Formats: sequence, structure tokens, C-alpha cells
Amino acid sequence: MKLLDGKSCVITGSGSGVGRQAALLFAEHGARLVCADVNEEGVARTVDEVKAAGGEAIAVRCDVSQRADVEAAVAAAVEAYGRLDVMYNNAGVSSPMHPTGATKSFLEASDVDIDRLLAINVKGVLLGCQAAIAQFEKQDADGGKRGGVIVNTASVAGMIGWGGSLYGATKGAIVNLTRALAIELGPKNIRINNVNPGTMATSFGIGANGPLPQAMLDRMATLQPLGRIIDPSEPAKAALFLASDWAINITGIQVPVDGGVGAGK
Repeated sequence: MKLLDGKSCVITGSGSGVGRQAALLFAEHGARLVCADVNEEGVARTVDEVKAAGGEAIAVRCDVSQRADVEAAVAAAVEAYGRLDVMYNNAGVSSPMHPTGATKSFLEASDVDIDRLLAINVKGVLLGCQAAIAQFEKQDADGGKRGGVIVNTASVAGMIGWGGSLYGATKGAIVNLTRALAIELGPKNIRINNVNPGTMATSFGIGANGPLPQAMLDRMATLQPLGRIIDPSEPAKAALFLASDWAINITGIQVPVDGGVGAGK
């Protein structure tokens, strides 16, 4: 069964990590994709992999902190596929780090660090939601109320005090945005939910400076009750479920993919 057969989907941050895994998985389930990322080389590789596997995708350069870029990604989906069905606001960055790879403390964060996190993790999702909602409403102006689906990548750090205070603040904003929008958008048949990953070693997170030593990976794994680091393919699977009609009556929720970190908090 193809859970997204024929659906038109935009995935931001799809040049690597969770976004790339989501693109491959969504395409496997029949989605027609706009893969959007500021990293043009990375997103081109994602599209190549999708097409090599028999999927349908186009690449667009998209800085999610820029309204014009986000709206252009949605417009690309409409131009290529006739409409937008799913908006996956996945693009994000992790806590600011020192060149050594150590996370900066709250007081060490500069204005540049703060502005970057807010621009990508908060404003980027706000703009993605606005662009998607505007398109959903335009499509349904004939009274069909077909609605649409929004999935956001938040974090377990947005639900509990874990993973860095500044980063957690940005993800907490998305947690409450999604709750509030679910109530506002429900009558329009627009669903919105979050996937909240735990510890991952991705190119935009803890592994941003290259492969980590096995000893560090092993130590990171002990942070989760299940004893494993989260693989980027695992939040992608949760996003697939939330984007599909299997979640037809689910909106406003947080789906932690955190190995049990939040269970005892």
C-alpha cells in the first residue's frame, strides 16, 4: 500500500538527514516531491536518489528564513503537480557550537547565534505554515474543503528541559504553534502535527563537524532508555504516518521519536 500515492509534497531541509530520508520514503509511497534546501548540492543529490529509485521529484533552493523562497517552493509544487497536499517543515539547525564541537552555553550564545536559530527554527516554520495554509485555502475556494496536511520537525527538547536551553526555546515555540494552529485550522480540514526527534548525529546536529568517534556515539546512546541513537530514517517514518490518511483524525499532537527520553520527565 502506498500511503501518499499521487500526493504533492514539499519537504524543506531535504538536502540531508531526516529530510533526505523523508524524501526517499515519501517517494517510495507514491508522493510527488519538491525537495527544498539552501544546500543546492545536497538537495540535488536527494532528487537524484529519489529518481534512481523510481520516484518523482524536483529540487529548489530554499532559505526557509526568506518568505519569497518558501512561497516559491510551494509555487513549484503547484506548477509541477497542480496542487499542494503536504507541507513538511523539516529544515532546522541545532544548538550553536564552538569550533571544537562543544555546545555553547546559554550565556556564550552571540546575537548571530540567536538570530540564526530563531530565523530557521521558528520563522522558517512560521513561513512554511503560512505558505501552505494560503495554498490549501486557495485550492479549496470552490467550497470543496479538501484541506491539507502540515508536518513540522520539532524536538523532544521542545517538550522537556533537555538538549540545550536556546535550542529548546525554538523548538518549544513550534510545539505550541502546532497546538494552537490545530484548533484554528481544524474547521478548514487542515491537519498539523509535529515529529519530535531525540539525539541524532546528523550533518546539521551533533555530527556537523564530521563523523563522531564510536566511543562518543556509544555514550550518546546511553541517554535513551532504548539504548540507541535515533537514526534519521526513524523520524521520517513518523512523518510519513502523520502525512498520510492513516492519521486522518489526528491533529495537534507531538510524536516523540526519542528512544524514551521524555517518558520519565
